[in-house]
Amino acid sequence: MDWTIQLIVNIILSFGGFLATLRAIPGMGHLFIRANLCGVDMSKRQSKKIPEAMGIVCGCIYLITIFIFIPIPFGTYIVFSQEGFPHEKFVELLAALLSICCMLLLGFADDVLELKWRHKLLLPTVASLPLLMVYFVTFNLTIIIVPKPLRWLLGFSLNLGPLYYVYMGMLAVFCTNAINILAGVNGLEVGQSVVIGLSLMLHNLLELGGPLRDTHLFSLYLLLPFLGVSLALLYHNWYPSRAFVGDTYCYFAGMTFAVIGILGHFSKTMLLFFLPQIANFLYSVPQLFHLVPCPRHRLPKYDCETDLLHMSSTSFQLEALPWPGRLFLRVCSTLGLVRLATSEGEGGITTCNNLTIINLLLKFSGPMHERSVTIALLAFQVLCSGVAFVVRYPLASLFYDV
Repeated sequence: MDWTIQLIVNIILSFGGFLATLRAIPGMGHLFIRANLCGVDMSKRQSKKIPEAMGIVCGCIYLITIFIFIPIPFGTYIVFSQEGFPHEKFVELLAALLSICCMLLLGFADDVLELKWRHKLLLPTVASLPLLMVYFVTFNLTIIIVPKPLRWLLGFSLNLGPLYYVYMGMLAVFCTNAINILAGVNGLEVGQSVVIGLSLMLHNLLELGGPLRDTHLFSLYLLLPFLGVSLALLYHNWYPSRAFVGDTYCYFAGMTFAVIGILGHFSKTMLLFFLPQIANFLYSVPQLFHLVPCPRHRLPKYDCETDLLHMSSTSFQLEALPWPGRLFLRVCSTLGLVRLATSEGEGGITTCNNLTIINLLLKFSGPMHERSVTIALLAFQVLCSGVAFVVRYPLASLFYDV
């Protein structure tokens, strides 16, 4: 079957996944509330129960869509007894679905059991193992091309060996948690995932005419159904949210991107589309590693009188912090990236804004409406995707032989 027909079928099934998710989320919401999988939106005047962990609905419909699609690219080899069955691609697809399915299950367990941070680092590593095993058996390419400015020192290429598998495992951990820590306002988790997904889709479409067409086509087969179910979830999660995505969706989205980047052999390009998440992670490192006190929720503070979000903060004794934490805060305070306020007197208490780019936005802009915060952050995500395309295409020739 021609690849264009396969792609059209995938688009049709993705649209079906969109419609199914659009109807399933409100239809199943009462079941989640009955099971006490619900929460209250802390940035609203009304305290209404909202179903949580709806990413599990989104993920299940995604898997069903892919399962239905599997016979399209592979079934003709069996029905018409054709030779040359693409065993490697078939195994790669099954391994990809296994990793995504594992991460979906573990994400839902996190929503139900509220696992600790060390578990959130371990789970994506475990879920990526089937994918790494298949990569080792089918491809096992661990050589990277060295950028032109460094070739005088390292040569044209460098074989990383086992370190490349460590990198891919860390990629899965980063992708799943990076989306999870840039969250807290309606529509942000799904919105950033949709922007990243659309950017990856455009990248794959631009590369379909190149020598790696089959690889990018394989990425599109996984990506388009993801965009379908995510857009439906975004409709219900947009302000004012009628469904919370939970950690389940963040893990599901992150693992899907990791799978696409690893099996599509463009993990470095994929990381370019994660520039806001990388910035947020680096900015959050002192709190994530407890160099600075980290409250359980770093959400912006809501003012019910004005219906606006304010920068949230945490308090501590500055001199009691480890020296890397003190150094980070003082440097960032000098650069205007944090707001420090110390009460007078000996042993005074220092107040600092929580270290997320959501609070950083509110620091620079002042109080904003929740919808405006989401729109501003998604606009920043789109801007960073534009920068990523400039780096990947016009500027790539400065560093690589394109």
